[in-house]
Amino acid sequence: MTLRIALQHRFDGFALDVAFEAPSGVTALFGRSGSGKTTVINAVAGLLRPDRGQITADGTVLLDTTAGVNLAPHRRRVGYVFQDARLFPHLTVRQNLLYGRWFQPKGPGPGLDRVVDLLGIGPLLSRRPGVAIGRAILSNPRLLALDEPLAALDEARKAEILPYLERLREELDLPILYVSHAMAEVVRLANTVVLIEAGRVTASGPTASVLSDPANAAGLGAREAGALIAARGGAHEA
Repeated sequence: MTLRIALQHRFDGFALDVAFEAPSGVTALFGRSGSGKTTVINAVAGLLRPDRGQITADGTVLLDTTAGVNLAPHRRRVGYVFQDARLFPHLTVRQNLLYGRWFQPKGPGPGLDRVVDLLGIGPLLSRRPGVAIGRAILSNPRLLALDEPLAALDEARKAEILPYLERLREELDLPILYVSHAMAEVVRLANTVVLIEAGRVTASGPTASVLSDPANAAGLGAREAGALIAARGGAHEA
């Protein structure tokens, strides 16, 4: 499944003009604060109507301003996980998860048991939130949009959750748009990287190619630029 995005939108003092493709797997939107990353996924989710644009998901047109097509957010089937979880504090984890099924279209989709297994949250089902990613998956979305989902966590909690995000990437045939300022997350999770600077795409492509190209050093920032080398660990010492 491929997501194709072309958007133009103007705010006071800022203009967004981006075009890229997001294949199945994780496509990381990387750039400085205020570069337009969240604006892109808000437009994909239908929370922002751009001045001009086209968005298609595996051939289904979500937005085409020229043709007058603009599907409502609930019809786009985008599983959106915000920076703040936006879960219901009065409901348990199980109840929050099942809330996502209200938006699932007719037909097969990921069941509660599979999502619980994917995220390793079986012992937590009777507790209160939060598990926003699981709820998004249970809505049986066309794609996932994750806006810095780990930003509020310390490094130890991030280390616990990253393996589950890797499982989502490997086991769900969905495009995942992943906004992050953390290069370690991008390197570990992303199949594709889209660098966005001041509302423009400065580079887009496979993670290893984008991150190791010296021409992209400015967009990555001096602290993040470098080579990405694929390797396999041969052994682990105690």
